Amino acid sequence: MRITPKTRINDLIDTYPFLLEFLPAFNAKYELLKNKTVRATVGRMANLRKVAVIGGVAVNELLRALQAEIGRQTGKPVAVDFAAAEDGEARLAALKEIIREFHTGQDLAAAKRRFTELIQEVDPSEIAAMEELLIKEGMPVGEITHLCDAHMEIMKEGLDEAELPEVPPGHPVHTFQAENSWLIEAAGRLDAAAKALPDGDAAWAALGAALDHTARAHVHYLRKEHQLFPFLERHNITGPTQVMWAVHDDIRAQLKALREAAAARDAATVQAAVPRLARAVVEMTVKEEKILLPMAMTFLSDQEWAEIRRGEGEIGYVLNESPVPWPTGAPVREPGDGPMAGEIPLNTGALTLAQLDGMLTVLPIDISFVDANDEVRYYSGGPHRVFPRSPGVIGRKVQNCHPPKSIDTVNRILDAFKAGTQSTAEFWITMQGRFLHIRYYAVRDTGGRYMGTVEFMQDVTEIRALEGERRLLEWEKA
Repeated sequence: MRITPKTRINDLIDTYPFLLEFLPAFNAKYELLKNKTVRATVGRMANLRKVAVIGGVAVNELLRALQAEIGRQTGKPVAVDFAAAEDGEARLAALKEIIREFHTGQDLAAAKRRFTELIQEVDPSEIAAMEELLIKEGMPVGEITHLCDAHMEIMKEGLDEAELPEVPPGHPVHTFQAENSWLIEAAGRLDAAAKALPDGDAAWAALGAALDHTARAHVHYLRKEHQLFPFLERHNITGPTQVMWAVHDDIRAQLKALREAAAARDAATVQAAVPRLARAVVEMTVKEEKILLPMAMTFLSDQEWAEIRRGEGEIGYVLNESPVPWPTGAPVREPGDGPMAGEIPLNTGALTLAQLDGMLTVLPIDISFVDANDEVRYYSGGPHRVFPRSPGVIGRKVQNCHPPKSIDTVNRILDAFKAGTQSTAEFWITMQGRFLHIRYYAVRDTGGRYMGTVEFMQDVTEIRALEGERRLLEWEKA
């Protein structure tokens, strides 16, 4: 067997079973290969180039280690294509250069020709790596996002062969795929409804229904942003998630503008805008299934997918019914579960862990705490939550919890808190007819050392509408 960066890890282990013991000893991250489920899913699609990325090693380093171990165990030399590994690095550089040239003015047709000439087979991880590199080299996320459709046009041909392994119903990937099929159909309905305008009330009603269906994409994107992305970030995958989130926001903005045009029965605006929105929704499903989800299947373990599954219900689903349980028979861990720790001494009293958690949960505000390292350590899980949260956010950098366009402002606030020049930040916005009050406070110890930031968000719509008085003695009359 000739070993190349494109060799599937499953094929290699089938040929040389002793590698199941060698690889975890070579790199602790490869311990997951001992899991049969991982090999049946990730192993079917992960080649040695991807395995090297998972282990955080150069592909040639991995190839040399495999060559030495196979030779030691079998007593026979094994052919290894190191040149192909170098070719992969060159291909990534070429891919990045194509995008850079396109960004600086090269036309799409020329970029596609160069792509066809230089790159015969594009791996999803290479696209993710390209986006990561472009961001690290200083290209603004917004600029990458602006030409995301063009990226897909360039890359689509090379992605056609990428396939996801089969996963059981209830698995987060299965749910994302089912929702993508639904959203593609919804985008088609929207396009058809727009073409029927302005033919009377029935046509406008059909457009409204199609818009409602397409707008369910928002829930799909929220689950990616707040459940899937945090786990990818734990594996140092941030560039593709930033780009994708920015595209989500662009789609949301298009939906909002379309609703306004539909409310005004502006048929010309609707018919001009719908094709772009429908295309953006469909292109996002392509990028998910050809790039994001294959990459996630490569990096995330079954345990991580189970954690993602547990937190999904907090955000919701596009389809009316929740997915079937997965893993089958797995215990459900609710946020806040844990042993009683006795009384916790506080500055002005003491509470049990259950009392403290109950108090924070019932408060009519949404509370989040970010530690001194900018990592989310806590959020309140009560009924007064303003924005979606799920267990996957714990340990996530707070910068990654905000849309890319807000990150600079978040960093300025945190820098001011850490420097001691500011201790509060306050904002108020109107969203979906509700008036929201948002406050950030720096948390410091008795010596003035910065420990983190607490965020309070509250829907104060009803509070702002209060008039007159209502005293304690009048409580039972309410």
